[in-house]
Amino acid sequence: MRVKLLLLSAGVILIGRYIYNLLYWVPPTPVIEDIIWKSGNNLTDNTIYPFRISIPQQDLEDLKQRLRNSKLSPPLQKIDFEYGINTNQLQKVIDYWANEYDWRKREQFLNAVPQFRTQIFGLNIHFIRVKPDAKLVGNKKVLPLLLLHGWPGSVREFYDVFPLLTTPRKEYDFVFEVVAPSLPGYGFSDAATVPGMNTAQVAKIMKKLMNRLGFEKFYVQGGDWGFGIGSNLVTLNPESVLGFHSNMCFHLYQTPLSIIKFILGSFYPSLIVDKKYEAKLYPLSKHIYSTISVSGYLHLQATRPDTLGVGLTDSPTGLAGYILEKFAWSVKAKWTEGPDEEITDLFEGKFAIDDLLDNLMIYWTTSSITSSMRLYAETFSPEFQSLHLNRIPTYVPTVCAYYPKEVLFSPESLVRDKFKNLVHSSHLPRGGHFAALEEPVLFADDLWKGYCILQNHINNKKQPC
Repeated sequence: MRVKLLLLSAGVILIGRYIYNLLYWVPPTPVIEDIIWKSGNNLTDNTIYPFRISIPQQDLEDLKQRLRNSKLSPPLQKIDFEYGINTNQLQKVIDYWANEYDWRKREQFLNAVPQFRTQIFGLNIHFIRVKPDAKLVGNKKVLPLLLLHGWPGSVREFYDVFPLLTTPRKEYDFVFEVVAPSLPGYGFSDAATVPGMNTAQVAKIMKKLMNRLGFEKFYVQGGDWGFGIGSNLVTLNPESVLGFHSNMCFHLYQTPLSIIKFILGSFYPSLIVDKKYEAKLYPLSKHIYSTISVSGYLHLQATRPDTLGVGLTDSPTGLAGYILEKFAWSVKAKWTEGPDEEITDLFEGKFAIDDLLDNLMIYWTTSSITSSMRLYAETFSPEFQSLHLNRIPTYVPTVCAYYPKEVLFSPESLVRDKFKNLVHSSHLPRGGHFAALEEPVLFADDLWKGYCILQNHINNKKQPC
């Protein structure tokens, strides 16, 4: 009898230890290896070269010809975006793109900010660097801010934000110097030619870029992949990041503990989420259905990005349909008709058509849609997941901004499992996934306030924010 009790006790202890490790195990911080992503470049060249966007005229003529030869299937009657992009609405975009959109004018606009490229691990990395006017800075501190975009966005998302962040405000004792890179494989940054370019490797490149610009310590902001890269950066190099701000703080299905908390919350929501945000997570069945309904693209890009990229690289109409759909559901767009059966409210009026086409042109003219989608496959790969970066807590001061139409929502109670030093959360009155492009003033105002709070926290001050 005593032997049985001992065996039973040992079994309970082993099971308990297994469960504890499953829920609370913290792996060691991995060392991310140096990889040469593209051969042929001078690996010792650390020069920062000025860069200007200049698309050959023959490429523009080819684009117009492809747009004018496009074919679309009609949508079902009384359908908005339930089946994907509404092709009646898409046709209007294509007609405008082919006949009215003026790339040369937009090219001048895009070139109005200082742009550069520099070689890092074999890749020419494109970035924008906007400094505040030295005459206006005075005694204010200049905070270096790494601004990270996601997919299917680009640095174009931030153009309206640059002047809002680099113009001093009298109520704050600091101002920003902004560095906004094109992620590797996006836009005017080179793409990797060997496998393995996941978010941890991108974070390594971003740190190298900031160090090359003279910033040993800096601040980070990101949404979408910008959040994933920023999260990896503060996990792998917490000594380099002074503070982290994200408009898509996410930690919902990232660890066994977060999954269990999420499920338990379906029985006792108040344990997980504030009452006024409960509907964003529960009932569980509705949340799961909603997530599945908008994430089909994710599975494709995480498994077969190159197959998907064949059509998107060859057809500007296909590229427009695929990318613009994401902007439509980010604002919960509806397709509406007036008395003359004309669309009266393009994407709910949240985005200017030229802004969306600028973003499309960055993907189209660089043929970077396939390489951009590979980031999903590399980051969902077993090799990357084996790093368990989401299980490693970070104590870098963090601020989260919640926009009401963001497609993903994680309550602060789950976010704190990863970001132990979450010093502030803001809930904005409007906006969605592409907040900087949709609501630039609101986005910038929240960054000013968020980094003011971070400054107070870091410096143990109590100035009003």
